[in-house]
Amino acid sequence: MRIPFPQLAAHLASGLAPVFMICGDEPFQLGEAATLVRRVARERGYTEREVLEVEGHFDWGQLAAAAHSLSLFASQKLIELRLASGKIGRDGGEAVRAYCARPRPEHRLLILAPNLDYQELKAKWVQTVEQTGVLLQVQALTGQRLVDWIGQRLRARGLVPEPEVAAMLAERVEGNLLAAAQEVDKLALLQGQGPLTAEQLGRAIADSARFDLFDIPDAALAGDRARMHRIIQGLAAEGTAEPLVLWVLAREVRLLARAAFAAREGTRALDAFLAAERVWQNRQGPLKALLRRLPAPTLPLLLGHCALADRQIKGLATGDPWLTLDAIGDALAGGPSPPLAPSLAT
Repeated sequence: MRIPFPQLAAHLASGLAPVFMICGDEPFQLGEAATLVRRVARERGYTEREVLEVEGHFDWGQLAAAAHSLSLFASQKLIELRLASGKIGRDGGEAVRAYCARPRPEHRLLILAPNLDYQELKAKWVQTVEQTGVLLQVQALTGQRLVDWIGQRLRARGLVPEPEVAAMLAERVEGNLLAAAQEVDKLALLQGQGPLTAEQLGRAIADSARFDLFDIPDAALAGDRARMHRIIQGLAAEGTAEPLVLWVLAREVRLLARAAFAAREGTRALDAFLAAERVWQNRQGPLKALLRRLPAPTLPLLLGHCALADRQIKGLATGDPWLTLDAIGDALAGGPSPPLAPSLAT
């Protein structure tokens, strides 16, 4: 069975399928869906959780072993299979199909596949999962779908937004659902339940914090290293979630990397790219100047550091993610290129 994200809560209320697979390229919804499945599993008595991280040369025999092992602490268990790659190969496909052929009644299997290859969705093992249990695919929300999602979330928190409120908030977060969810939670705390006007939203945004995530691109374009340090240090002091800061920095690095590629084809190609990306006219000049300031190897290095920061935030790499984020911001603002990220070192 395949279900959309909005139907997840209602579906789980009717029962927990033996196999549940969540895939897609929208991390916030994927995380929320996984959290909801885990919570329902605990409520249904699956109090033990065994996590299998599928990376590199994973031994797929571990899945069969987890399925047949007896717990000393609980009679029911949730097995969580986390797929790092977009493909799991022949051995992986056979292992998942074998599990689905004889699922244990005292176990539930949750498969998380954020990077699942599009072609892999047609694989036999995915079809078997869909036939045995539930497949949920999350996708990025844009345009009216994002506006509707924000509106629903506002109403779920007891707010009654004016028609333009959700659209204003959608424009501010630019597709980042984590940022949108945090803004909604903040508005619920500041305004309480009841009507929410566009004027109230504007005041809440203006008074939200001393430091704003969206000051980061401005500091980069201005080449203001001191301001960039103050912004990132201020965000850290205010308890801003590291993934939000990484999202803003990585978005800027990726935009610059694509712009640099277009610039190799000439000024017209770069102008066409910036127009297609809807970069505001007053930002195009500073962005071009920033491209000229950045040494050619810097942007690939910064992409590596973004990957390193992501792993540090998830606890998969050593080091303080705030130091890595600060190094990325400093380089964007004209500082020296950071050393090669460990994730790219050979």
